[in-house]
Amino acid sequence: MPDAASQALDTFPRLLFYHAQVRGQRVAMREKDLGIWQSWTWADVAERVGALACGLAALGFKRGDNLAIIGDNRPHLYMMMTAVQCLGGVPVPLYQDAVANEMLFVLQDAGVRFALAEDQEQVDKLLEIKDQLPALEHIVYDDPRGMRHYNQPFIHDIHELMAMGRIHLQNHPDFLKTEIGIGDADDVSVMLYTSGTTGKPKGVCQTHNAFISSARGGCEFDKLTDADDILSYLPMAWVGDHLFSFAQALVAGFTINCPESGDTVMTDLREIGPTYYFAPPRVFENLLTQVMIRMEDAGAIKQKVFHHYMAVARRCGADILDGKPVSFGDRLSYALGNLFVYGPLKNVLGMSRIRVAYTAGAAIGPDLFRFYRSIGINLKQLYGQTETCAYVCLQPDGHIKLDSVGMPAPGVEVKIADNGEILVKGPMLLKGYYKRPDATAESINADGYFMTGDAGFFDDDGHLKIIDRAKDVGKLANGAMFAPNYIENKLKFFPHVKEAVCFGHDKDMVCAFINIDVGAVGNWAERRGIAYSGYTDLASKPQVLELIKECVEKINEELVAEGMLADSQVHRFLVLHKELDPDDDELTRTRKVRRGFISEKYAVLIDALYSGKSSQFIETEVKFEDGRRGKVSADLKILDAKTLPVVKKAA
Repeated sequence: MPDAASQALDTFPRLLFYHAQVRGQRVAMREKDLGIWQSWTWADVAERVGALACGLAALGFKRGDNLAIIGDNRPHLYMMMTAVQCLGGVPVPLYQDAVANEMLFVLQDAGVRFALAEDQEQVDKLLEIKDQLPALEHIVYDDPRGMRHYNQPFIHDIHELMAMGRIHLQNHPDFLKTEIGIGDADDVSVMLYTSGTTGKPKGVCQTHNAFISSARGGCEFDKLTDADDILSYLPMAWVGDHLFSFAQALVAGFTINCPESGDTVMTDLREIGPTYYFAPPRVFENLLTQVMIRMEDAGAIKQKVFHHYMAVARRCGADILDGKPVSFGDRLSYALGNLFVYGPLKNVLGMSRIRVAYTAGAAIGPDLFRFYRSIGINLKQLYGQTETCAYVCLQPDGHIKLDSVGMPAPGVEVKIADNGEILVKGPMLLKGYYKRPDATAESINADGYFMTGDAGFFDDDGHLKIIDRAKDVGKLANGAMFAPNYIENKLKFFPHVKEAVCFGHDKDMVCAFINIDVGAVGNWAERRGIAYSGYTDLASKPQVLELIKECVEKINEELVAEGMLADSQVHRFLVLHKELDPDDDELTRTRKVRRGFISEKYAVLIDALYSGKSSQFIETEVKFEDGRRGKVSADLKILDAKTLPVVKKAA
């Protein structure tokens, strides 16, 4: 892309129409619908975006208006984002799995006048709360299935909107060009709401310049081109998807592929074979769990071959990927492993063509990270927040450290405050929190650095290491450091552990809640002839408790060797009687633990862990998907885990 041109390509609409001009017949977007992949070229996308923008204008959409986007990853939803930006408006994507009342705050806070809903389910949520949204004037839907009996005049089919827009464009041929010309790089291009781990979500206003700068830096860093492919399946409301599937796609001109549904992601991943892939640690954890379940069901010979070559991969796979010197014998063994194990495994995972894979959103366990790199998948960590366009640190090829998030990304300045908090500065910083100048002022210090709220340090090679959220890093009663997230990630590496919550601040020992993975543990139980009736029953089985105890004790063996975290070994734990769930407010929609809420809700269990009890009865209210409420009760067993003595180094 010539420099002169790139200077002019400073908003997303300008980038889109540039691609339509220079690579108009190349595929920009694909979507799997009813089992068939549909494609849109850059020229198709530009035409539809123009039609949508003019259709919105015909309905009365004005510069500065906010438009909510609710649904799974769909080409028309991505197109609507750019259409809104053409008119100087702001798209506000919402989490599609949120219930109506959870959406209410964001829709009210953003003063949304227009909304695009993917299908009948999302339209119904909006209709359920419409009487509490006086500003909401128009709802547009993408999928017409089930919508034919909806005759409210404010509900519009997206194709009708496009048809209206095409007529508007015929009558006002210069309208679209003029509107795009008015746009400025410092205009707000999107509003992404924070997950609200500690309170009400805040609307993060990001400019075209912030996301385009971040996307350009990332594309140059990883040599992304218009020949790349990505599978777009993560929530559109999440900053990671907006960077990878929207901003980078519009900067580099590569193809985004939308799966048929959340249930078909793995199948669609294998069919597309993307070259570029992004997933939070939980997805990589779940994939590994599925692999391990399948291996446990395999025959003895297959198991032996798998474990033999996985040992080879652990020994030299990551070094081969990084281009480091490896003996001829190991290279030969690894090549055979690639033939018999790693190649077929990558094919099953849909990762055969992946050139770059990223994970972010939470810390990933070093063991999990090592597994993927050892079988030849170039998995890297990035570090960032919604307020920084998910762009702060990246890991350069050949310089990957399992326990770091890499080095400051191009154009980003990172420093560590005296209290250990990570501070960042650069063009990717938020313009401000929507209608919250107080919160904006609190998040950026006098020197213009954004205060991330994370604690970390730079190692001797200039790599940033994240310890935990600064507010979550505490001290045990003896003064030793306590970093709960670090311990939880170690526990979650085991396929049998789905979630963990650790406690210990100001206490004399660390205790933990564990959620079992019902798929992995259920499979384990069935092969041993252990009958169970559901999650609560399975979680209470003595054999399952012993299985989890082994996992906890293995973690303790690792922690004792980790210097300042040696005192953080888990002394006591229990397996919860229900899965932690976003619908019960225990996790955010991005599935991060709401630690404070859990501490209050399960205070009786925490007291039991620390008072030496061997069991504790609890009854908990749960919400079902259809809105009903029920109660789950159980008498939870509390187990002691073996810990190892901590040897203090001489000063």
